[in-house]
Amino acid sequence: MNCIFFDTIGLDMQALVTSAQPQEIQVVFWSELNEKEQATALRNADAFMVATYPITAQLLKQAPKVKIVQKMGVGVDNIDSKAAAALGIAVGNVPGGNANGVAELTIALILNLYRHICALNQATKNCEWQMWKYRSCSYEIKGKTHGVIGFGYTGRETARLSRAFGSSILYSSTRQAAADVEKQLGARYVPLDELLREADIVSIHVPLLSQTVNLIDKDKLALMKDSAILVNVSRGNIVNEADLYQALVNRSLFGVALDVWSQEPVNAGHPLLSLDNVIALPHVGGGTVDAAINIYQYSFANMLACFRGQQFHAL
Repeated sequence: MNCIFFDTIGLDMQALVTSAQPQEIQVVFWSELNEKEQATALRNADAFMVATYPITAQLLKQAPKVKIVQKMGVGVDNIDSKAAAALGIAVGNVPGGNANGVAELTIALILNLYRHICALNQATKNCEWQMWKYRSCSYEIKGKTHGVIGFGYTGRETARLSRAFGSSILYSSTRQAAADVEKQLGARYVPLDELLREADIVSIHVPLLSQTVNLIDKDKLALMKDSAILVNVSRGNIVNEADLYQALVNRSLFGVALDVWSQEPVNAGHPLLSLDNVIALPHVGGGTVDAAINIYQYSFANMLACFRGQQFHAL
């Protein structure tokens, strides 16, 4: 099998891909090919492997042998799934492959917002001893209500970690979890508006779909407590960034952490980057060695199963 790996990654990450690569699959890295080599690779490709690179209908039509587009994650909003279906190409993903990494980052961002870690780190490196500056506006997760929007693999893992810190869990999702899952995680299902009104912490873990675009807009933000924090580790367009900026300028929220943006890379002049109550990251939620190895192994296994006519995970 010939597989094209589309995203641009460094040699260190390429080595991880190669270490997970089975003998039956030969991988070429798109970013290392010239235009002529890319055209040849497309003609010979049996599979695509992609994280965030846009897989368009035009690209798919140039690859007549491709049987599967394997997403290295869950959300497939960067893949033209309708075009793939029309061409008889399967779209595979990796449910839960990076859930632990994203959940851990969510907790790290909550702690960072509550304890002002970024600001204190920079001040200390500047030899400013701000031992007392933030004590009157620093908080603990213990005793807070954490509202989890989306209760799939990542949402549930986030709830589990947050509860270990002593929070109480509310969640809103398209489907209510089974009673035993709710009991295990100490989670209570509520409508989204109720979650936003009650939660001290809100974290977002839903895919980008037509019904989730601008899910959090000015009306939803207005429901939240002035003391609440918002963490988005899902997709940028789920939160209306213009409305979020106004809420933060008006101090209608305590703070926000964003790992994802409506346009990536985020524009240097983006107004949210100018605010001191915003933590900004470059879409690194599942970006750990542990998650990468797990995802690469799962992705290759999924592709092999597809070609062998065995059961594989596809949309």
